Amino acid sequence: MRSSKVRWAVLGVAKIATQKVIPAMQKGAHSEIAAIASRNLATAERAAQELGVSQAYGSYEEALADPSIEAVYIPLPNHLHVSWSIRAAEAGKHVLCEKPVAMSAVECRTLIAARDRTGVKVGEAFMVRAHPQWLRAKELVRGGAIGELRSILAAFSYFNRDSANIRNMPEFGGGAVMDIGCYPIHVSRYLFGEEPVSVVARLDRDPEYRTDRLSSAILEFPSGHCVFTSSTQLVSYQRVQILGTKGRMEIEIPFNAPADRACRLWVDGVVEEFAVCNQYTLQGDLFSRAIRGDGDVPVPLEDALGNMAAIDAIFESAKTGLMVRL
Repeated sequence: MRSSKVRWAVLGVAKIATQKVIPAMQKGAHSEIAAIASRNLATAERAAQELGVSQAYGSYEEALADPSIEAVYIPLPNHLHVSWSIRAAEAGKHVLCEKPVAMSAVECRTLIAARDRTGVKVGEAFMVRAHPQWLRAKELVRGGAIGELRSILAAFSYFNRDSANIRNMPEFGGGAVMDIGCYPIHVSRYLFGEEPVSVVARLDRDPEYRTDRLSSAILEFPSGHCVFTSSTQLVSYQRVQILGTKGRMEIEIPFNAPADRACRLWVDGVVEEFAVCNQYTLQGDLFSRAIRGDGDVPVPLEDALGNMAAIDAIFESAKTGLMVRL
């Protein structure tokens, strides 16, 4: 008899998986981490032992061949997302893939085609969409709490000049826009409930790594603007301001919401606090429930495609120095 919990395998031992996602999903009501796979069996066994996971595989192919595995979580480098998501889908596994799900909108469309062909569920792991603070922000915008939404201002940055880090390798999809700029794009599309119609962007690239280290963009929506800056070589900081015709919201820790203390949202100076929760636990359970037919995939590939189209436009605008229409 099939367990009520979905049996997951994790392809890779990236830090996001071993330090955040796996421990969080192990606390879920609907998710079971049943296996960890790595290109090296010893590495997989070590991670499995440390995390209390029963099965370790020395290749991703072995995990996909396991008939007891129902779904896979993919935290691999960006340039491997689509290829392994397609292989998982063709093996009959549902797929939750880290953001950004692809290297371009064209690549994302190939994954959509594979999903449609295989009939599995595939989603992008924007965990913020599961957090109550963002669900509440959307509710407040829809309810007119700040009047008409007109402007979103966002900043997200950290400092990292480690040459061995894949975030500093352009061939692996590194750089500020792909790593963290995707978040302001995503939440602005979420709150406006629209796709941007034009983009103007400027990127400053690291002279050694050639990845974008300081990236700023204006996204024009039918109803307003999103203006954001993301950087891999600035002080660590994140904040989102949401401005309407009658009021203002501010989300204190919008993206890396802590799992050990309450989060806060301001509405015209009045604070709303949210009970302690783990957005990775919530994300895993929402996807597992969707697999069981209880609800939709939190961030489907159609949504991912919209984000990738905006990212493509940002790179094109920065390259040409011109506004790009989507």
